[in-house]
Amino acid sequence: MKQGSNFADWQKHVQTHTEETLTRLLPPAGQLPAPLIEAMRYAAMDGGKRLRPMLVLAAAELGNAVTEAADYALAAIECIHIYSLVHDDMPEMDNDSLRHGKPACHIQYTPATALLVGDALQSMAFSLLSRPTSLDAARQLQMIQTLAQAAGCHGMAGGQAIDLACVGVGLNQGELEHMHQLKTGALIRAAVTLGGLCCQDISQQALTALDHYAAHLGLAFQVIDDVLDYEQDSSTLGKTAGKDAQTNKPTYVRLMGLTTARQYAENLVQQAIDALSSFDQRASHLRALAQFVVARNH
Repeated sequence: MKQGSNFADWQKHVQTHTEETLTRLLPPAGQLPAPLIEAMRYAAMDGGKRLRPMLVLAAAELGNAVTEAADYALAAIECIHIYSLVHDDMPEMDNDSLRHGKPACHIQYTPATALLVGDALQSMAFSLLSRPTSLDAARQLQMIQTLAQAAGCHGMAGGQAIDLACVGVGLNQGELEHMHQLKTGALIRAAVTLGGLCCQDISQQALTALDHYAAHLGLAFQVIDDVLDYEQDSSTLGKTAGKDAQTNKPTYVRLMGLTTARQYAENLVQQAIDALSSFDQRASHLRALAQFVVARNH
C-alpha cells in the first residue's frame, strides 16, 4: 500500500496482514500438542489493535525493506506482546478475566495452559527472527538482540516486576515513567527499531531519530491507557475497566488528574512527531500512528 493512502485503510490493511501472517506462521490447528497449540492460536488471533505490527511496517516504509524480514519481525513482536498479556491476566499478576472482549486464556483453558502459551509464544518469537532472510547476518543479529533486550529484565519483564511491587505505593512522575518505559515503552521502541532494521539502507542516525520518536510514543500510549481505564467501560476497552483503581495501582490519572494526564499525552505525541522532522513523506504513517495513540478509545 502506498505511503499516501488513507490512514484508516492502511491500518485495516496492516491488521488484516498481521492476522494472515500469524495464521500462517503459528503452528497449525490440530498439530500436537493440540491443546497447547489451540490455546496459542486462541490468544493470538482475532483481537487487539496490532499497534506494534503497524509500527514495524510504518518504520519499514522509510527504506528498502526486506519483506520477509518485516513479516517475521511483526509476528515476533506480536508474539512477545501476546505472551505478556496472557501472563498479565493470570491470578498471580493482574488477575483479569477478560481480554480483547473474550475470556482470558487462563479462563478459557487452564492457568497451567496459559503459562505454557506464554512460554511457547516467547520462544516462537526468537525462532521467527532467526529464520534466514536476505538481510546480512549482523543486521539480523541486531534485530534478535533488540527484541531480547526489550522483553527481558531491563525491558518489559522488569517493568512488570516493578508494577507488581508498586501496588498501593505512591510513585512520583520520574518513577512512574521509568516503570512504563520498561513495561510498555520497551516493546514499542523495539517495534520501531525492528522496522528500521528490516531496511539495509537505513543509517544509524536515522535509527536514533526513530528511537526518540518511539520513546515519546511509548510513554504517551501508557498515559492514554491510564486515562481510558478511568473513562471507558469494559465493553469498549475489551478488558475490565477501572482495574487500576480497584487494585490501587499508581497511574498518571492518580498522579496528575484526568485533564492534565491527557494534555501530557498530547505533548508527548507532539514530541514524537517532532523527532521525525528529518524524514520526508515516507514517515506519514508513523506520524499518523502517533495521533492515533491519543485519539483511540480502547
